Amino acid sequence: MPDISVDVNGLRLRNPVITASGTCGYGLELSDYLDLSELGGISVKGISRNPHGGNPPQRIVETPAGMINAIGLQNVGAEVFATEKLPALRDAGATVIVNVWGNETKDFVAVVERLEREEGIAAFEVNISCPNISREWIEFGVNPELTYSLVKAVREATGRHLMVKLSPNAADITATGRAAQEAGADSLSAINTILALEIDLKTRRPTLHKKTGGLSGPAIRPVALRCVWQLYKAVEIPIVGIGGIMGLDDALKFFYAGAAAIQVGTAIFVDPTTPARLARELSDWCGQQGVSSIADIVGIAHRED
Repeated sequence: MPDISVDVNGLRLRNPVITASGTCGYGLELSDYLDLSELGGISVKGISRNPHGGNPPQRIVETPAGMINAIGLQNVGAEVFATEKLPALRDAGATVIVNVWGNETKDFVAVVERLEREEGIAAFEVNISCPNISREWIEFGVNPELTYSLVKAVREATGRHLMVKLSPNAADITATGRAAQEAGADSLSAINTILALEIDLKTRRPTLHKKTGGLSGPAIRPVALRCVWQLYKAVEIPIVGIGGIMGLDDALKFFYAGAAAIQVGTAIFVDPTTPARLARELSDWCGQQGVSSIADIVGIAHRED
């Protein structure tokens, strides 16, 4: 079998397929469907300083080419995650990436400082880009100066791999990407969901309680692919591609555009075995094509003949 392990700037993954944050809870929910140790990594549901209840229902609506969610980052908080969720993930042999969020810079730092005391965390993913929280909070993801100051503060709190999740709602995603790199990020993940709206024809009102939410799924794949393409040319750190990856063909396009690894999200709602299946399909494809390393195809679409 070909070796499809990847090294994302020091973050070593057994394969390049990671579950996207918020799409499979804390990762343990997938254990009935696959072996968590077979995945490249699990980016867990966003963790905040204190427990957070999220937004009121209705919080999810299906769309013709994906879904819109306004869960609002509901989670158990850093302490409960550390004592109740993380040990089970360690026992399962999972490569754990902790997605971190907060209302202020000090909240992000507090989560990282608490979890720094724990073993079994491969990386932190700083979520500066969720579109279904307050407008004040979303400014982190669209303002390069705020991106820089936040990432720098978190960088000073940890020596572990630091990934920064970028927003497609920024006027220039390359500007926020460069700001994160300059502040000390080890990698970027792109993209988070796109701000969207759905209307209920019966009530004639927005379907979601919060009105707007984050669009994910196949509908956003071309946008995500464009963002990865632009970032690959603008930064020097690796990019983890996210957005509408449903199968092998989608994954290959992200690698060609410049992604060093990928995250799978909405596809898990269709088939929870997708991440493990995709890793196997990538391995088979590499064997058939004579590709010795995923790194050999990263950014190949940028190469001149």
